Amino acid sequence: MYDVLIIGAGIEGTAIARRLSRYRLSIALLDKENDVSMGATKANSAIVHGGYAEANAKLKGRVCYQGRIQYEQLDKELHFGFRKTGSLVTTMDENDLPGLEAIKANGELNGLPDLKILNHDEIMEIEPNINPEVKYALYCEGAGVCSPYEMAIALAENAIHNGAELFLNTEVTGIDKEDGFLRVHTNTQDFDAKFVINASGLGADKIDQMVNEPSFSIHPRSGEYLLFAKGEGDALNTVVFQMPTKMGKGILVTSTYHGNLLLGPDAIDEDAKDLDRSTHVERLYDIYKSGLKTTKVINPQKFIRSFAGLRAVSSTDDFIIGPTATKGFINVAGIQSPGLTSAPAIADMVTDILKDEGLELVDDPNYDPYRKPIIEKKAVDDLPAQEVFRRANLPSCPEKMICRCEQVTEGTIVDALHRGIEVATVDGVKRRTRASMGFCQGAYCRIRFQEIMEREYGHPVDPRPDIVKEGFERVSRQEFQDYLKEHPVEE
Repeated sequence: MYDVLIIGAGIEGTAIARRLSRYRLSIALLDKENDVSMGATKANSAIVHGGYAEANAKLKGRVCYQGRIQYEQLDKELHFGFRKTGSLVTTMDENDLPGLEAIKANGELNGLPDLKILNHDEIMEIEPNINPEVKYALYCEGAGVCSPYEMAIALAENAIHNGAELFLNTEVTGIDKEDGFLRVHTNTQDFDAKFVINASGLGADKIDQMVNEPSFSIHPRSGEYLLFAKGEGDALNTVVFQMPTKMGKGILVTSTYHGNLLLGPDAIDEDAKDLDRSTHVERLYDIYKSGLKTTKVINPQKFIRSFAGLRAVSSTDDFIIGPTATKGFINVAGIQSPGLTSAPAIADMVTDILKDEGLELVDDPNYDPYRKPIIEKKAVDDLPAQEVFRRANLPSCPEKMICRCEQVTEGTIVDALHRGIEVATVDGVKRRTRASMGFCQGAYCRIRFQEIMEREYGHPVDPRPDIVKEGFERVSRQEFQDYLKEHPVEE
């Protein structure tokens, strides 16, 4: 019998598990995938939003800032990668000034103390590479960027370190109401728990309806992105948004935490949940053209990868967080943007709900909030090429360079494999170490760290990336560049 069982090991589920692990509780964290962070958490904009965009009347508007202000401390404890950059919501149209003022007023209603509307000269001082036609921008000093899948991994590792149990490849098939507890049936075993937290992303409505009458539905909204090589993000100092639309915050241009340049996402509402997460050159082309309205400093020759993510948009167009008609069953559903930013505050909120519902929370004196980093942010040329190639030719040892593009050593990979979560795939190593995230996209290193995985774990490992195994198609560097040649963008 577990005190708390959490369904879904994305950023919300792992944040809740880690938050609860400070108490004397038995905690189970379940996910149907072979790793944590496999849904929206691994494919999003990675922005720690200011908290001004969502209406104060909505829950997602009220919790975003409360989550944002926890990021610096969380990163000090867990070392997942957070950088405060500030953000700009820009406009080239004089008539948009009242709209920016309305966004600012909403942000202040949400509690933000760090908003300011900038004029042209003030914007250019912060962002000299921005479109010089910019008229105004809303500046938020405390916004930033993070590495969301590294964050979820760090949260999960720390929760496990503090006693939580993780069950991967474990899909919930049914839930029964018993006398005083809930029995959760899965494809592997049954679990009994006093409280069940439904943080299952796109499947949250299906899970809820295992014990409750239908009260909401989840509708996926897809977004595609273009990722450019490390160092290209140096062109910008902040996260730069265009004026938002009813579909979202619009196309953004930003540096990632590790210094890549990221453009996206678009927003397309889809009909089915079992979606093809392929990317499409026409959509990427439109994103690229929109990004050029923000800055011309985008080099298509440095494009390295496209990817797509799905947002779990609820029929209420808001977060759905709270107890349900079924005693002990709590929903954390409809968590679209700004769900990443809000995750720490959502975890706090769920903790308070559990306490109100009767769960006894006793501090664990052995709780350890710290987790050592696997990697730290590197400069583009952290080591000179001559040294990288010398270390790549070393015999097996911790200093041997396995990934030359991202300068990832054998020791780093071995460390990542032995942190409480068995890494089942080559992409699992990629998310933890950045091996194969460089310009060659794993052409050199993937087979090399696959061999390390097999040596450390003592069993075969499939060398194929997730995208290949899943049968999705991603627009390649060459395909995108060929399309640009056929459809040149007018200056």
